[in-house]
Amino acid sequence: MSDHVNYIERTRDYYLAQGYEKPYQWAHFDQVPFTPLPKPLAQCRVALVSTSDVAVRALDGPGREKGIDDKIGNVYSIATDTPSERLFSRQEHYDQHATHLDDVNAYFPVTRLIEQVDQGRFASIAPRCHGVYTSYSHARTTEIDAPEVLRRCREDEVDVVVLTPV
Repeated sequence: MSDHVNYIERTRDYYLAQGYEKPYQWAHFDQVPFTPLPKPLAQCRVALVSTSDVAVRALDGPGREKGIDDKIGNVYSIATDTPSERLFSRQEHYDQHATHLDDVNAYFPVTRLIEQVDQGRFASIAPRCHGVYTSYSHARTTEIDAPEVLRRCREDEVDVVVLTPV
């Protein structure tokens, strides 16, 4: 296993291999769409937002638990207090020769965020984590999925998010 994954190169190769005619175009903004925090992190509520396909193992056997996703478009939510041993990813479109998905906290670090809250780094963690299934469409991401994530974060009174990709 190498020390790193050439993510940009591998993503371009992946989409070309899937039959897309144009190489993947990374999102970019002439002006950064962020704003300074009006208060210290220690006073903020944090949420996790990920592009990983995270699911919750069913309690009564193998497979995915039903009715937990609250899915709208490509956006889904999972309760933050779901035990990490019940979380997993069934994604198959990553470089399986360069990395693995065995450590859920490597790509969906909810346990690490809870630890940061316990240590005073953040005031609290939102009751839900949010995921966005990967989409090739920038328009879909910016016009449908991102506004849905924002709506959910506002419902949960989130001040700051940690974004993690797979």
